[in-house]
Amino acid sequence: MVDAFVFPGQGSQQVGMLSCYMAEPAFIAVLQRASTALNADLIRLIKEGPEAILNETRYTQPALLACSVALYGLWCERGGREPALLAGHSLGEYSALVCAGSLELEEAVVLVAERGRLMQEAVPQGEGLMAAVLGLEDDDVIQACLSVDDEYGSVQAVNFNMPGQVVMAGNRSAVEVAMAACKARGAKRVLALPVSVPAHSRLMKPAANALAHALSKVKIRMPSVMVLHNIDAQPAQDESDLRRRLLEQLYSPVQWVRTMQEFQVRGVTELYECGPGRVLSGLAKRMPAFTVWPLDVTEALQQALDHSCVRG
Repeated sequence: MVDAFVFPGQGSQQVGMLSCYMAEPAFIAVLQRASTALNADLIRLIKEGPEAILNETRYTQPALLACSVALYGLWCERGGREPALLAGHSLGEYSALVCAGSLELEEAVVLVAERGRLMQEAVPQGEGLMAAVLGLEDDDVIQACLSVDDEYGSVQAVNFNMPGQVVMAGNRSAVEVAMAACKARGAKRVLALPVSVPAHSRLMKPAANALAHALSKVKIRMPSVMVLHNIDAQPAQDESDLRRRLLEQLYSPVQWVRTMQEFQVRGVTELYECGPGRVLSGLAKRMPAFTVWPLDVTEALQQALDHSCVRG
């Protein structure tokens, strides 16, 4: 049996996330390191909010990363097996790289805070939109976007989360027309998401260009554990390729279905979600190849550890 860890992205945050671990010295130590690096009290923000500040992209991303890395540290401290593969959904890709030793925590939280700031600045507040399309084939969503793209603004399919669940993003007007086009094609449900930043769309290209400068100052090593990247569900070949993938990720679709398929090809049977919430666990449970282990509460972590230790 082969183990893989996955790390959640933006949308999994909430005030009080992973509160059951806040009494753990090792967990708090990671959050304190992240707070010091960022010159912001992430611990208080995570525990108390306010929610509006936590939901600001420049704070959401370092807070999620710090929580995921801290939880992975607890797993390792308590004798959990080292996984064979890692992957993260969008922002979670950075969490995976920290846990794999590719990025230092302190540099990573500063980098993703800048990433979040640049993403928000790339599209003025209220001018971007993301929408989920349920119950429609991927090609139909792509064609709906293409039928609208340019005439009403920019819109693309940006997250292929699971068969029958695709997220679109772009200019608000274009996304709204594409939503209607998806309904006309037979989508079971189409809903706007409470996210103003059209992540992974072409509108993020300026943010990627600006992020390149910040990324050039960060030391990156090849990961000690294989990390599959969002843009093509494959590992980086070298440090230069890794940097390229992190930049392209900002304006390229998240290929999560392909990531799960690649896990299967590589023999993964046990999938652990390391971070707040259970979004990725819910997606993975639709694929019978995996036994899914969320780690967001102490009881679940202990059950996963017991299972890991029994397997040796």
